[in-house]
Amino acid sequence: MNKLSYRLIHLLIGWGTVGLIYQFNSLLQAKATLLHPSKIDQLIPFTPYAIWPYLSFFIIIPVSFLSAPLHRVRWMTVCFMLTSLIAGSIYLFFPTSMLSAAPIGSSIHAQLLGALMSVDTENNCLPSLHVALTLIVVLGYINQKQKLKSILMALWGSVICLSVLFLKRHLFLDLVSGACLAIVVGAGVYYGLKRMNNAATLNRHGGR
Repeated sequence: MNKLSYRLIHLLIGWGTVGLIYQFNSLLQAKATLLHPSKIDQLIPFTPYAIWPYLSFFIIIPVSFLSAPLHRVRWMTVCFMLTSLIAGSIYLFFPTSMLSAAPIGSSIHAQLLGALMSVDTENNCLPSLHVALTLIVVLGYINQKQKLKSILMALWGSVICLSVLFLKRHLFLDLVSGACLAIVVGAGVYYGLKRMNNAATLNRHGGR
């Protein structure tokens, strides 16, 4: 298997798992607990232009899977699977919602936001999967040998995470919980894969 095929297969498995769990939850929507904005949320103005960085989420993921250091690809895939499973379980057993800002006018921003709201589910506020997956691919991409590209990727990911607040798709609590979920899962998967690799190395050496 060449490197490109390896990357594409992992992208399909990781992102495909997210999609399946997301759709499964949308079929089992229960009455959600309404979350109220905090003082921080009240200070953030509704900004329709934030739809562009928000939607660039669907670009940053394949970009990272196709260009991140090869040894990080497996890590990102497992993180995607576990993160979506944990978040999906929370959405199922503790669904949360919020009052979203309605799009006004006929601008392309309003039309895109309206289309987004028409297909999005209403029980998946906390934690923000948008933020969690973005943070995972940013961490997976960062490379000491490519500092400028890593900085640009980190800035891109930061703008995406902030866009969920300015677009009023999530609350600050959702952002923080999504980031915490990504960090906890990321660390757990890292040490889990490291132990598996060490055990495999010992078995190979022991079999000689």
